[in-house]
Amino acid sequence: MRKLMMAFVGATALVAASVTGALAEGKKAEVLHWWTSGGESAAVKELAKAFNAAGGEWVDTAIAGSGSTARPIGINRIIGGNPPTAMQFNTGTQMNELAQQGLLRPLDDLAKEQDWKSVLTPAFYQAIQFQGHIYGAPINDHGQNWLFYSKPVFAKAGVTEEPKTWDEMFAALDKIKAAGLIPVAVGGQPWQLQLMFNAILLGEGGKDLYGKVWKDLDTDAVKSDKFKHVAEVFAKLRNYQDPGSPNRDWNVATGMLIDGKAGIQFMGDWAKGEFIHAGLVADKDFGCILGPGESNFMMGGDIFVFPVLKDKTATDAQTLLATVIMSKEGQIAFNSKKGSVPVRLDVDTSKLDACAQKGLTALKDPSRQILTSDVLTPQDVVQTEGDLIAQYWTTPSMTADQFADQFAKVIDQAK
Repeated sequence: MRKLMMAFVGATALVAASVTGALAEGKKAEVLHWWTSGGESAAVKELAKAFNAAGGEWVDTAIAGSGSTARPIGINRIIGGNPPTAMQFNTGTQMNELAQQGLLRPLDDLAKEQDWKSVLTPAFYQAIQFQGHIYGAPINDHGQNWLFYSKPVFAKAGVTEEPKTWDEMFAALDKIKAAGLIPVAVGGQPWQLQLMFNAILLGEGGKDLYGKVWKDLDTDAVKSDKFKHVAEVFAKLRNYQDPGSPNRDWNVATGMLIDGKAGIQFMGDWAKGEFIHAGLVADKDFGCILGPGESNFMMGGDIFVFPVLKDKTATDAQTLLATVIMSKEGQIAFNSKKGSVPVRLDVDTSKLDACAQKGLTALKDPSRQILTSDVLTPQDVVQTEGDLIAQYWTTPSMTADQFADQFAKVIDQAK
């Protein structure tokens, strides 16, 4: 990594110089983000080091919690006329309203000059656009439908193989429970529960049903027996959580696997950053599967958007930061700590860990590349359905039929 960063200093400086002219003092960039867990902090420090090495000055504005906490703060600052230099968003439709109001800087010229189109998947290249203009610089490709498990907990409970079906999964969870351990580490926040539900929808329901629900907003699909079966599988997992799950942060839940207290966690591959930060090794200390069920890769990620600024020095800092974010060296340095994989297709990923290799194998098959609901679906629908999924989780008396009816009603109201 040290050699990589030394090489990066020179390479990025040359690229940045070609875009913005000779590097100068004062390219200060206040960067607003919500990467505050151990693994996330390690990753963002790599990005900050890369930016500073290229001639910038990274000013860190980290907001603890999740995007649901940090995003409104950043949006209010942009609308209120006190924007940061750059702000993290999730890949997808979250940036669209700000772009529509003319509050974000288009990156079309920079993207054309650096040929972003040729190094991104078509789906991701489209996802950083709004009304034909590019507004986001993507930093990673996050797999959001991973199931992580503790190998020591599996061994203690007598679970000898990775579950490939839900019958095998529930049998494994019963063994973990019988061993006096927590079967499922749950963070009972709406976004986490929605992520878990989506993972089951994609794996057990299949990519066709997933697409009908989130892309087509097909109410007939939502009312189908297959969708209700997914809802029942999701609800059954309630029996395997612990009393401390309500409002638990995701990284605390990951820590339960790291400490050998819990068996599995449904979480995006940013959880892998926590395992790495704790010194654990993929496929040795912990396992990871894209399932049970269909083994697809649910593609999400993070981007940076750049508010419209009047000061030329500040806009030069934005250009430099976008250049660093999209550089091969910056992508590797960041993603090797974050747990995600680079969003660029031309980066050498041979040294990434075993879980990353599983994800990269899936990404080689276009039929297994499935976009997250944040990319496919309007944000008001995503958030309302997320609240409904959380309500369903915390209301055991709600049947799968009732849940499906309410889910369909949200879609009907949005049309």
